[in-house]
Amino acid sequence: MTTTGLRSDLFLPEPEPRELRFTVISVDDHVVEPPHVFEGRLPVALQDRAPRVVEDEHGHQVWEFDGQRHFQVGQNAVAGRRPETVRIEPFRFDEMRPGCYDVEARIRDMDLNGVWASVNFPSMITGFCGRVYSSCSDPELGLAVTRAWNDWLHDEWYVSHPDRIIPLGITFLADPEQGAEEIRRNAERGFRTVSLPERPHKIGFPSVFSDEWDPIIRACVDTDTVISLHVGSSGVAEMPPGSPMVQLAATLFGQLSLTACAEWLWSGYPVRYPDLKIAMSEGGIGWVAMLLDRLDNIVDRSGYGFSGFEGVRPADVLSRNFWFCTLDDPSTIDTRYRIGVDRIMVEVDYPHGDGTWPDTQEVLARAWGHLPDDELAKLTHENAAKLFRHPLAERCLP
Repeated sequence: MTTTGLRSDLFLPEPEPRELRFTVISVDDHVVEPPHVFEGRLPVALQDRAPRVVEDEHGHQVWEFDGQRHFQVGQNAVAGRRPETVRIEPFRFDEMRPGCYDVEARIRDMDLNGVWASVNFPSMITGFCGRVYSSCSDPELGLAVTRAWNDWLHDEWYVSHPDRIIPLGITFLADPEQGAEEIRRNAERGFRTVSLPERPHKIGFPSVFSDEWDPIIRACVDTDTVISLHVGSSGVAEMPPGSPMVQLAATLFGQLSLTACAEWLWSGYPVRYPDLKIAMSEGGIGWVAMLLDRLDNIVDRSGYGFSGFEGVRPADVLSRNFWFCTLDDPSTIDTRYRIGVDRIMVEVDYPHGDGTWPDTQEVLARAWGHLPDDELAKLTHENAAKLFRHPLAERCLP
C-alpha cells in the first residue's frame, strides 16, 4: 500500500514536507516487523516453527510463536492515524502507515520529517530487546530466531540505506556466551548498538549485579557496541489495582529509566570497563540532573558513595559512560550543562503514540529555539553521530 492509498477514515491527510531547521539523528525509532521477516532465514529443520502472522477470530493479525500469541497494541503503529481511531488492540498491517514496516516508505517519511538517520528498536513480537526469543522453550530455536531477526534488519533495512539506518541488533539473553558471539557477529558487519533489557531480573534473567553478563559486556566493549536500554524492555512500572494502566505506565517512563540507569551504574560494569557506552532510550532527561546531584550527595554528605568505585566519583562515571535521549523536554533542557551538552540526543519515536513525526522540526524549534547553534548541533545530530560512529550529511543544520 502506498501512502496515497491510505484509508481516509483511519488516516489524517498526507503531510507536506516540513521546513528544515535542524539535521536530526533519531536515536529511538521502531520497526514493526512485517510478516515475511523470518521467511527462509532459519535452518530447514526449524523454519516451520519460526514466528508467523496469523488471523485471530476477530480478524486481527497477530504473531504466533512458541505456543503463544503476541499482538501489536494500538500505540505501537499510530504514525499518521486519526487520534480517535487509535485503540489498545491489535492492528492489521493494512491499517498501518507503510513506513512502519517497509524501509523505502520509512526513508520517505524520514525525508518528510527532516530526519537524516535513525536507530530502530524492535517491536512487540521481539520484546524491544529480544526477550521473546531468548525466553523460547527451545533454546536452539530461540537462538536461530534471534539471528534471523538480525539478518533481516541487516539485509533489508541497513544494507539498502547504510547512510540513513544505524543498525541496532538484539542478542540471545539465555546464554551470555552465545549472546556475546552474536554481538561480535553483528559488529563485524556494521552493527553499532545492541538492545539489552533495562532490568533483566524482571523478565526472568540474572540481574546486572550478577557476573552472568560478563561475556556480553566484554563483547560490547571489545567491539565498541553501544548498549541501548529501552524503556519497557523489562516491562512497565507496577500498576496498582484499578489504575489507568496506559496513562500511568506512560507517565512513569522517566522513573523506569532512572531506576535502570542507577542499577547499571551501581552494577560496577562502567567502573570495570571505562570504555563501556550505555544509552538510555525513551526515558527523557528530566531526572538526570537530579540523579547526578544525588550521587554527589551520597559521597560528600553521607560518605558511603565510593563503595566499589575505586575512588572514582559515581557522578563522574555516569557522565563518562552514559548518554540520554529526549523528545524535547522543554522544561528541563536548561539542565543540559549539569547533564553534559555532549550527552544528550534526540528521539522521534516513530511510529509510536509519543512520537513527534511529522513535526519534529517544529517541536524542536519551539522547545530549543533559544539555544546556541553549536549546542543545537550537538543535541540534534553531532552527539549521536559520534556515539554510533555514523556519517553525517555533507551539509548539516544548524
